[in-house]
Formats: sequence, structure tokens, C-alpha cells
Amino acid sequence: MTNSLSSPRPIADIWRHVLHTESEALALMAAQMPADFEPFVQKILASKGRLIVSGIGKSGHIGRKITATLASTGTPAHFVHAAEASHGDLGMVTQNDISLLISNSGETAELRDIVAHTRRFSIPMAAISSREGSTLMKAADYRLLLPAAPEACSIGMAPTTSTTLTLALGDALAVALMESRQFLPEDFRVFHPGGKLGAQMATVGQLMHKGEAMPLVEAGASMSETLLVMTSKGFGIAGVVAEGRLVGVISDGDLRRKMDGLMSHRAGEVANPKPITVSADLLAAQALARMNASKIGALVVVDAEQAPIGVLHIHDLLRAGVA
Repeated sequence: MTNSLSSPRPIADIWRHVLHTESEALALMAAQMPADFEPFVQKILASKGRLIVSGIGKSGHIGRKITATLASTGTPAHFVHAAEASHGDLGMVTQNDISLLISNSGETAELRDIVAHTRRFSIPMAAISSREGSTLMKAADYRLLLPAAPEACSIGMAPTTSTTLTLALGDALAVALMESRQFLPEDFRVFHPGGKLGAQMATVGQLMHKGEAMPLVEAGASMSETLLVMTSKGFGIAGVVAEGRLVGVISDGDLRRKMDGLMSHRAGEVANPKPITVSADLLAAQALARMNASKIGALVVVDAEQAPIGVLHIHDLLRAGVA
């Protein structure tokens, strides 16, 4: 077979062409928000069910990613494979749900049964497509039209620009829903308990040592008693309390600085009266930043009344994967 194509372009030229083509399309879409985008966001916010996303081929792959982003950011979402829907999976789509169907052409045959299902049971349906007059867009309650933009591939057929636009639209949808729900970092961690991200979103309260594990002494305690507590608890510090409130912290550094006549003093006399403390709801990553900035290895955790409720050591952060 004779190759009628001209010599391939330099790789650097292809790189620039693809990125420029897709970035220009994104800029075009940013300036042309679909009229139904905001009403669709409001519809999802008012829904008591899930957002059902469906597509096939490349649109299906993008749909799965959109579904995962939505589900991890506070919007209950579920992906239904368009072909499997015709063989029983339509049962996953209930009348409490909302559907989002993806087809660049708007004429994907595999979507017909799920479209018919949404129409039969009055399930709100949104469509993402680049063809306004397509069958899918005509059937939709909410039309999320992609701007007319060329695919980035050399033959103009491989889904490239169109999938990028669809993915970006899905991201915009997820973020709009996040902000409308005032989705917070602690909410995010609920759906990301594993891996490095989960560790970064852990709170001090989830990692700290409590109860009998805390190295606490009364302000009037002798230094022999204080040293025994510091040694047995193994944190390298002792929290000094008076009437249930933290009034100071003794560290190894404090012991060295007051070595002269140390054993004749009481704990309250040796302690640093202005220790660095943290609250239980602080992110563990933020606690680590405070440790690094102050060059300390442990922190006492206090409540609103300055009562000690826990202790956090840098080793706890290392074990959890925060550091």
C-alpha cells in the first residue's frame, strides 16, 4: 500500500499544534457557557437521587472520570455503561435520579434505550454533544453544547479536542456543585481516606495520643517525677498543667537550658510558659508545618479552654504518610 501522506511533521510542531488547538477550544468554551449549565447545576442540587452518567467509547471513558470526580466531591454519581443499560442495567436508573448522557455526535445508537427510559419515566436528562440538532440534544431537558472546534489529530477524526472539552465541562460541573454545597477539606477526606491524599487530609485529632498516653505533670511536680514521666511516655516533652489547663511545656531543650540546679526546681518553673499548641481539628499537614517552622518534634493538643486533650509526635505523622 502506497503512503500518500507527506513526511511527518517534527514532533515539537505536533506538540504545539495539539496543545494550541485544544487550549483555543477551551478558551472558546469558557466564553460560551451553555445556557442550560446553571439550571442543570441547580437541578442536581435540588435532587434527592444520584447523577447517572452514561456514554460509550471515548465518551464512556470521559464519563467515568466525570462520575469519579463528582462522587469524590460530594455529588452522588454513578456510571452506567450505555450498552449494558440495554441488558438490565437500566434498573440502576431510578425516578429520583438525574441523567447526563455524553455523545459527541449526538447520534450514538447505544444510548437510545437509556434515552427512552428517561423519557418514559420522566427522569431529567442532560446531554453533552457538539451537535445542537442531533437526536440526543433534541431529546434532552438540559443541553450542554460543546463549541464548534476542530479535533487536534491530523485526520480530524480521532476524539481529542472534543474529549478535552467534555472533560473540562465535567470538571466545571463538579466544582460548581462543590462550591454551591460549600464542600470543605474535611468533607473531601471522607471520600479519600487512603494513600498520600488521605494522609494529607487527616486531622490532628485522628492521629494524636490521648488519655493515659499523654505526658502530663502538675505545675508543682518535682523534676524527678517530671523526668520519669518524660522518659516513660517517650515523646520528649511533658505538658505542665494547673487546674486542668496547660500552663507550659517542658522539652529536652528546656532541660538543657536549665541544667544548673535543675533537680531543685518544680515543673512549672522549668516549663516554657508560651508553648506552641494546636487544636484537634487542625490538618495534620498544617501541624507538621508548625513543627518544621519551630524545629520541634512534638505538640500538645488543647481544646478551646486550653485543657490538654492529646499529644502529637512527628513520628505519628511519618507513620501516617503526612511527612
